Amino acid sequence: MTILNSYRLTAAALLLFAASNAFAQPGAADPAIPGGNSSLYKENYQASKTPDGAWDRVAHISQPIPWQYIRETDILWKKRVWRELDTREKQNVGFRYAGDEYSGGGMFIEILIDALKKGKIKAYKTFDESFTTVMSKDDIMEIVSGKTDTTVITDPITGAEQVKVVKRDFDPTTITKYRIKEDWIFDRNQGQMVVRICGLAPVKDIYGDDMVYRGSQAMFWLYYPDIRGLLAQYEVYNPQNDIARYTWDEFFESRQFSSKITKVSNAFGTDFKEHLSPMESLYESQHTAEEIFNKEHDMWVY
Repeated sequence: MTILNSYRLTAAALLLFAASNAFAQPGAADPAIPGGNSSLYKENYQASKTPDGAWDRVAHISQPIPWQYIRETDILWKKRVWRELDTREKQNVGFRYAGDEYSGGGMFIEILIDALKKGKIKAYKTFDESFTTVMSKDDIMEIVSGKTDTTVITDPITGAEQVKVVKRDFDPTTITKYRIKEDWIFDRNQGQMVVRICGLAPVKDIYGDDMVYRGSQAMFWLYYPDIRGLLAQYEVYNPQNDIARYTWDEFFESRQFSSKITKVSNAFGTDFKEHLSPMESLYESQHTAEEIFNKEHDMWVY
């Protein structure tokens, strides 16, 4: 056997060994395969002990990209805008996704509440929208804890009646809307319109004892720049492609949600619904969105 043939056999053996490793599926006992996402927050969620699929799934966790600094002297135009995001719209289905081990094991509101309970982020009271009053842990627990009711129970043996206190657990499905406060800015240094989300507030549906809808109420305000690091640790469900998921930070920064404008900064501090009908408010929302969209072009023209 010549030296050239020996080299050829050695090269072929190496190629076969590499190919076998490339197509081999990792086993359940492989210690290198994680048992789930390290950011899984639900203790009672059972994460997969083996790769749940045809490949080794890697969580799409990242760090938030820092915002480019904006100098006040470079701001030629600015408008504060309030939006309302309805989780029941098709484009916002990620907010109502029950969750898996890569999205934290629960819905978006449960991620926020878990972080509040653990002191990772701060919440602010809703009597104003300027983040003036930080909520204590007791305040948060009072909001997220279910109501306490009393019911009369009859003992089937003795027939005696006793009053039992029953506590309703927090129902994440009652969070059907989110309020967003943001600034639209034309930065002449960047030469473009820039949007910065300032605050995020979950809105809870209120039901009476007869389970009749009574209205809605904001639970708390979150200062968005402070929670970006948390949002970058959890993925958003993508109904179009399971492998192409955003983190929640990427979801908000790339404006993947659907919403409508409910208020813009004005002299009286009123929103659209205070002086317009629901249909007129929707038209005004669309008109305001078009004005903001065209403002960037107008700044270049004039």
